[in-house]
Amino acid sequence: MRRLRRAVHVGKVTIGGGAPVVIQSMTNTDTRDPEKTLDQIRALADSGCEVVRVAVPDEAAAAALGRIVRRSPLPVIADVHFDYRLAIRALAEGVHGLRLNPGNIGAPWKVKEVIRAAQERRVPVRIGVNAGSLEREILDRCGGPTAEGMVESALGHVHLLEELGYEEIKISLKASQVPLMLAAYRKMAETVNYPLHVGVTEAGTVKSGVVKSAVGIGALLAEGIGDTIRVSLTGDPVQEIPVALQILQVLGLRRQGVELISCPTCGRTQVDLAALAARVEERLTHLPPLDKPLKVAVMGCAVNGPGEAREADFGIAGGKGKGLLFRKGQIIASLPEEELLPALWREIEAYLGKTGG
Repeated sequence: MRRLRRAVHVGKVTIGGGAPVVIQSMTNTDTRDPEKTLDQIRALADSGCEVVRVAVPDEAAAAALGRIVRRSPLPVIADVHFDYRLAIRALAEGVHGLRLNPGNIGAPWKVKEVIRAAQERRVPVRIGVNAGSLEREILDRCGGPTAEGMVESALGHVHLLEELGYEEIKISLKASQVPLMLAAYRKMAETVNYPLHVGVTEAGTVKSGVVKSAVGIGALLAEGIGDTIRVSLTGDPVQEIPVALQILQVLGLRRQGVELISCPTCGRTQVDLAALAARVEERLTHLPPLDKPLKVAVMGCAVNGPGEAREADFGIAGGKGKGLLFRKGQIIASLPEEELLPALWREIEAYLGKTGG
């Protein structure tokens, strides 16, 4: 069961307070180019992203935020490092949230100036601690990045915000090492009641990063820890969103979208199941975001396939030169192999047309 934490609002999106886990991503365009940045934000929104973060490396990027915020389909969070003045400018441009790294934003008085500006607009601030950028004093005392050091760093800045009477706070404690990240979040979850943004930083490419993110994010969500997530993958950020959705679906935290089931094959398989499943998966990725679940099965055995995948909305089971089309475990047609996929698509399209998905 998810742990109930206080809520903050990033634009119209609620994070914490029992709200569904929110999917975030971050653009990798040049923020100084509003049109390219907006194009990527729209692509993220179309994929199911709910909040987007943009880098603010300099004054020119901060100045472009107003145009981006006004036209963005998603709430926009400004990611600021080193220069507190950029955070203040971002707030003036109307961003819906801030992400600050306490290890590099500078002296406490600079943080205070930012919080005063955030208070005026009731904009939430994410205290983002990364294992790779902890304060030198903490690293020296702890002998390197540790879960205890990460929590200490975050709490120091949380207490500073609390002393200023500001509690519109989210917290992240990211590391590229999954065990370290898990330990830090677990310790923080027992310490404060603020919503937690969960992710494995610098997870890697789609191949390696998916595994690290699924293990790290999934483990915490399964324990009820986490109110918003980001799957951090190298490359196009749009590819992060299906992974995040799948993590939530597997854990039963989302009841919408597409889930593919396919068997691992065995000696009974008489069809190129890997190729068949790949074709189905590719086609499914082009469906628009769905507001209800759709489970599709691709099975290799026409004898046991429909029974083993009876929970699927639709499925096919291959045989030698022919196969079965089934719905909720019930066979509805026996077809030549070349007709299986077209028949499956017709069933899915008819279903989506009826449900408005």
